[in-house]
Amino acid sequence: MSGRPVELGPAKRRTLLAALLVDAGRWVSAETLIDRVWGEEPPAQVRATLYAHVARIRRVLAETLPHLGDGDGAGAPSQPPLSRGSGGYRLDIPPDLVDAHRFRGLVTTARQTGGSDAARVAALREAMGLWRGEPLAGLPGDWAARTRESWSQQRIYAVLDWAAAELRVGGHLVVVDALSVLVAEHPLVEPLAVALMRALHAAGRAPEALACYTALRKRLAEELGTAPGAEARQAHQAILGGKAAGGAAHRPPPATGTATGTGRAGSRPAQLPMEAAGFTGRDEELARLDKILVAAPERPAAVVVSAVSGTAGVGKTALAVHWAHRVRDRFPDGQLYVNLRGYDPEQPLTAADALVRFLTALGVPGQDVPLEPDDRAARYRSEIADRRMLIVLDNAATVEQVRPLLPGTGTCAVLVTSRDSLAGLVAREGAHRLDLDLLPADAARALLRRLVGPRAEAEPDAVDALAAQCARLPLALRVAAELAAARPATPLADLVAELTDQQRRLDLLDADGDPRAAVTAVFSWSLRQLPADAARAFRLLGLHPGPDLDAHAAAALTDSETADARRALDVLARAHLVQRVDGSRYGMHDLLRAYATRLATAEDTPRAREAALDRLFDHYLATAAAAMTCLHPAEAHLRPPAPEAATPDLSDPDAARAWLNAERATLTAMSAHTATHGRPTHAIRLSLTLYRHLITGRHTDGLTIHGHARDAARLIGDPASEARALLGIGTAHWQLARHEPARRHLQEALALFRQADDPTGQARALVNLGLVDERLGRFRSAVGFLEQALVLYRNAGDRSGEAIVLKDLATVEGQLGRYGEAAERLQQALDLLRRTGNRYLEAHALNDLGTVEARLDRLDSAARHQEQALILLREVGDRYGEAGALHSLGIVHTRLGRPAQAAECHRQALALYRQNGDRDGEARALNGLGETARAAGRPLDALTPHTDALAIAEDIGNPGQQARAHSGLGDAHHALGDTPLAVTCYGRALTLYTDLGMPESAALRTTLAALTDTEP
Repeated sequence: MSGRPVELGPAKRRTLLAALLVDAGRWVSAETLIDRVWGEEPPAQVRATLYAHVARIRRVLAETLPHLGDGDGAGAPSQPPLSRGSGGYRLDIPPDLVDAHRFRGLVTTARQTGGSDAARVAALREAMGLWRGEPLAGLPGDWAARTRESWSQQRIYAVLDWAAAELRVGGHLVVVDALSVLVAEHPLVEPLAVALMRALHAAGRAPEALACYTALRKRLAEELGTAPGAEARQAHQAILGGKAAGGAAHRPPPATGTATGTGRAGSRPAQLPMEAAGFTGRDEELARLDKILVAAPERPAAVVVSAVSGTAGVGKTALAVHWAHRVRDRFPDGQLYVNLRGYDPEQPLTAADALVRFLTALGVPGQDVPLEPDDRAARYRSEIADRRMLIVLDNAATVEQVRPLLPGTGTCAVLVTSRDSLAGLVAREGAHRLDLDLLPADAARALLRRLVGPRAEAEPDAVDALAAQCARLPLALRVAAELAAARPATPLADLVAELTDQQRRLDLLDADGDPRAAVTAVFSWSLRQLPADAARAFRLLGLHPGPDLDAHAAAALTDSETADARRALDVLARAHLVQRVDGSRYGMHDLLRAYATRLATAEDTPRAREAALDRLFDHYLATAAAAMTCLHPAEAHLRPPAPEAATPDLSDPDAARAWLNAERATLTAMSAHTATHGRPTHAIRLSLTLYRHLITGRHTDGLTIHGHARDAARLIGDPASEARALLGIGTAHWQLARHEPARRHLQEALALFRQADDPTGQARALVNLGLVDERLGRFRSAVGFLEQALVLYRNAGDRSGEAIVLKDLATVEGQLGRYGEAAERLQQALDLLRRTGNRYLEAHALNDLGTVEARLDRLDSAARHQEQALILLREVGDRYGEAGALHSLGIVHTRLGRPAQAAECHRQALALYRQNGDRDGEARALNGLGETARAAGRPLDALTPHTDALAIAEDIGNPGQQARAHSGLGDAHHALGDTPLAVTCYGRALTLYTDLGMPESAALRTTLAALTDTEP
């Protein structure tokens, strides 16, 4: 306040002042303040506590800002600026004294000004200059988190406005510098990447602009499954065509103060599926949706679209998707969609899993997705707070599936489809209920006429009868219409007669004319027209546990050739009995899936069904093994033997990685199914087969798949397999910087390996325990674990294992300043690895050798080895290792005086670390960015990355990166002329480095002595 810090006391009191400041000059009710400060669980005497905090704040304000009271300036006593009245509390200070309000005012002025771009640039530069670190830093609670996120997004849009204006006045280089940092921090914010592309192009750096587009396209595809939007594509084409840079200026958010980005990455998801062709009718329901959800744009509501009497196939999804497409422009911050598969006979999607998908789509990095479902829901609500989004929750079975996915504020619209009325949502959340009945007769006839074509006009009576026989259910109508289209020479009346016979034969209709029975009759009638192989394929597809499959899996399931299976799938797709998910994958409507499962149970013997699933799961195991052999051939001995089964050609690493990525959901579903449905060894073998794949950046999947394997091993009393699964779980926790769970699982694994007398397993557990302790700065303990592992590997004659331990021991020795010994061990490891052909581990050892050589001032050799490592790591698809090599290479570039190359390496490393969920790596890369900025003569730009790195390192308990961040902050403050603050930072770094026994402590003592005129 008034340019100096004021000590307010507890965090709740500081939050209360912030809650008043954001509404400076306006009344804020006590209830609102309580909600902002204490959230949903205030203490019992919360109002008394509120009054006490208000009194303290009033005294501080009166002492600090006496000129802001209500005195008349003529001797009248001044009143404190914090008033209480019937409306609650009001902080009577001019909003311009609050930096957040001044920021908004300057941005609004810049957007509304009719003057020059230079005036806009000046206003926006002043606005951005108000940012000093994170808003509301250190304040706890959901409200503070939401507010921080909202202001962060407003800053991004202000930066984009500034960049557009700055480019127009020729400030290309300054825009490139600023946006390069922001794109690294928000790699999925498409407008930032587009602005950087234009700036690079304007600066004459077209190749870098094209590389920026390529990186954006890859990130969007890998993280969100989407492609760049129209603006990015247009900018890309302009660069390719050599057109002048520029293009449309960035459009600001639709409403002042509304954050339209999402999360740290600022993604605007567009997840709505494709509309059903020929959508007909439902005018009344569409109008009701418009009235409920659009007529009150300031507070959209939730709607449950439920079917009368639980009828499936009535068109709930088609209605929801059709309406969502109609109104999507009214939700500028994006649309989220998920099929909850609530009525799937195999595995409905849990709310916790749906939250992972939503958070990923919203741009939340993997390391920031919480483990606990309640924490995930809280983070999700924070991400979408104050944003206008449309959320479609399809095929919900229970309120429990839906409730965690509801937003916490009223700016989002939620559309839920279910066969159940979900009365709990209506009663508790105030959702509107929209019962969806059968299509009206005229709409059913119109849909048939549209789908069948001109023939329908000639046989109106037959159309009426067919609509009635399909119970006016859209799903049944589409299946029947496709069958009619496939038999153009058969009169519609004859088709109606066939369906009538089928209904009688199956005796499906009860006295009440149950629509579900009618649609089953349509399915049965449609299947009778199909070739026998397609009908059998349909039945067996119902047994598949995953959401979709390709022709190779279908061939295994049906015991046929791949070409024959593909033809059968195409026949089923034309009959609308399966649907293409993309060009080569197929899925089923849940009603058709349930029907297929019933048919398989009725028409195929238990032995035939079990044989089909055996073939399917053997196919997935064999194909997974083929993919892993392609990517990691030297570790084949660590994987279980693959079953004899046909597999697609995965001899190319790109094809192997593509298959693993495409089958991600299916492999997880297979793991769950086999662990709980009588095939525990399949779950165990899958976990072992995918081990290396799962530890190269797929940690969440690893926790799931290894967790199922552990449960399966316990079920059959197999402690050796349980130990291997625990090893995988512990490794995943370590890579996610969850050190205590990692240690616990690894200790359990070690005990079981000892019980099973498995020396190699013991060695693997000991190595990973050593890595946990190395990360925590417990170097002596780490060396003890690693030396035990080295003895075990050598006794077993395991050269790859020996090389792993030598490499990890070198890491610890390097931390302790024993660089010569570290280099010697790494050279030994490389010799062993080259003999065994383990390119994956060779790459890691090369990177580590480069790191040690940099410490020995062999910088050119260091860079050469790290570049070799980078090539190998990209070839084997190790995103985790690639990030580490980029970070190491960035450090070398900094020392070689190449700040631009260094910054680019650290930015790429940071993006990969965040994608991988590696918080330890994120802290390393941020520290690297800070060191590069200071070395480039930009100490002010070093403060933020070092501060962010420090926060992460403190959170995960990494003392080495904490010390590095403090040292970097000391360097930056020293360069900025703030010697006292530099001394404080250096002192904190020195304490940590000394406690760790790391060599950096000696140089810091000398630096501190020079700054304080003391002896080192």
